[in-house]
Amino acid sequence: MLGISVIHCPYCHGYEVKNEITGILSNGEMAYEFSKLIFNLTKNLTLFTNGKAVLSDGQLEKLKNNNIILNEDEIKEVKHENGFIQKIIFKNGKEVPLQALYAKIPFEQNINASESLGCELTEQGFIKVDFMQKTNVPGVFACGDNVTMMRSVANAVAQGNFAGAMVNKELSDEEF
Repeated sequence: MLGISVIHCPYCHGYEVKNEITGILSNGEMAYEFSKLIFNLTKNLTLFTNGKAVLSDGQLEKLKNNNIILNEDEIKEVKHENGFIQKIIFKNGKEVPLQALYAKIPFEQNINASESLGCELTEQGFIKVDFMQKTNVPGVFACGDNVTMMRSVANAVAQGNFAGAMVNKELSDEEF
């Protein structure tokens, strides 16, 4: 289901679900920002906060003015068929049909090498790098999904190419 119709990024998956019955599972500032981006792709949009909304009065007014439905019911289950979302079922028994759901899934790297090496992390849990892709640990560079929320193959390849060039330069400087 994740990556098929429960998706994380409008830039990666938005076109495939354009104009579908769409939801956003988020709350607070991220929910508001996501709403603006996804509203560009569909006008049939519901924001599911899974409990009391943590939005300002101005943000709530803007959502209302753009006919974005706010649903604060607590989610019990997400029903799907072969990975394609069918509906959200709430603890109060209500159900909402959907064709796509954007969700900010907690981010965690599959490997903890950065921690074991002593690399500093950002507030969001990414490896902190400078403009040359260097970490705070001498000789350790990082790129791609490890360092940015812009998680795409194209971005990872570009950063990897640049990081490789910087590693090569550093090694060349050491050996000269």
